[in-house]
Amino acid sequence: MSYYAVVNPATGETVKEYPTITDAELGEAIARADAAYRSWGRTTTPEERAELIRKVGDLHAERRDELAAIIVREMGKPLEQAYGEVDFAADIYRYYADTSPDVLKDQPIDLLAGEGTAIVRRTPLGVLLGIMPWNFPYYQVARFAGPNLIIGNTILLKHAPQCPESAAAIQQIFDDAGFPDGAYVNIYATNEQIEEVIADPRVQGVSLTGSERAGSAVAEIAGRNLKKVVLELGGSDPFVLLSTNDLDKVVEDAAAARLDNSGQSCNAAKRFIVADDLYDDFVSKLTAKLAESQPSDPTSEDSKLGPLSSTAAAERLQAQLDRAVANGATLHATGERTGNFFAPIVLTDIAADNPSRHEEFFGPVASVYRASSEEDAVAKANDIPFGLGSYVYTTDPEQAERVANQIEAGMVFVNVVLADGVELPFGGVKRSGTGREMGRLGADEFVNKKLIRVG
Repeated sequence: MSYYAVVNPATGETVKEYPTITDAELGEAIARADAAYRSWGRTTTPEERAELIRKVGDLHAERRDELAAIIVREMGKPLEQAYGEVDFAADIYRYYADTSPDVLKDQPIDLLAGEGTAIVRRTPLGVLLGIMPWNFPYYQVARFAGPNLIIGNTILLKHAPQCPESAAAIQQIFDDAGFPDGAYVNIYATNEQIEEVIADPRVQGVSLTGSERAGSAVAEIAGRNLKKVVLELGGSDPFVLLSTNDLDKVVEDAAAARLDNSGQSCNAAKRFIVADDLYDDFVSKLTAKLAESQPSDPTSEDSKLGPLSSTAAAERLQAQLDRAVANGATLHATGERTGNFFAPIVLTDIAADNPSRHEEFFGPVASVYRASSEEDAVAKANDIPFGLGSYVYTTDPEQAERVANQIEAGMVFVNVVLADGVELPFGGVKRSGTGREMGRLGADEFVNKKLIRVG
């Protein structure tokens, strides 16, 4: 089988294979991106580039049926959620078209001594490499490519091997929007070829969304070659419940936060840390609520939970569950596993020495922990190598502020889930990565903040 192929995870059918780029073609792609940067990225205005990005957003909206169907085939995303992702990607492009030119305006500096002026001018760096994951094929590309093309950088985009069809559809959109040749170039490259791309002196930076292993490898190569890196890696986000006036609503939010994208979201709530007096009722109600969402055909408009993205992903999750139970955890099943389809699962009694305590479960698995106090809840929330997102539920505003300040994560959501927005920065700390995407901060990563001091 080709390195790049669409294998429907719901059926196991190999839909189509795509040829990997040759070394000669890859060299040509880098040259085209560099030429586009020099002839287009450095000579057009942010406003001109923003209008092209606006067209990209509009084309996502126009082609939403086609685009949604592709990712249902590629990675099993339920159809309703596939539409939601396409719409969100369109909104991201439009947001950056509206805001990036303003972000890129000269920033004056008040001089403390001497005469004249000083400004910081944001200019492009050059060719950037994006390495994107399979779980959100359009959204991930939008938040990287949108702001950076408006900045004037040009893009080499390596998508996940199981997402070649959506990668081709995105390339077609950029072409149809009127971007010049080389401004956005899809490359079906191998990992070995990517090492050469990062090392190429024409490539000025790399953004990766993916696993810890991939992030570590890319960061090592980029560091060796002195390249700027943005990394968005894994997460095992805590959902801290300290008090509530409506446990049923909290449980509903908890289930929604855990099952989004069939549980395959980096910033999904994964570890539920619950106050002693609420713990037993929470476990019972959460198990019952999760049981309402059994896996089904992702092409159905009624599907809320599809298959895992691949057989490899399903086998990996099964191995994690087996290891957790072998080390003493209690598994509360809500149904059966059928191939790549997993019924939701609740894990409890995960002891401090259970290796699963510090792992990320990428699927519909909720781990629940008991907290004896606010301090214990914070300690358990932070007892993880990751630091991407987090959730805090409490009726006490002062407690919410106090706990949010203590949680070691790039994002904290208080009394709300699934509240990501185009204007909100996204990123983490610890082993969840470095840098930010989305919002205005997403347009300020890969820029030369050039000081111009005039005497």
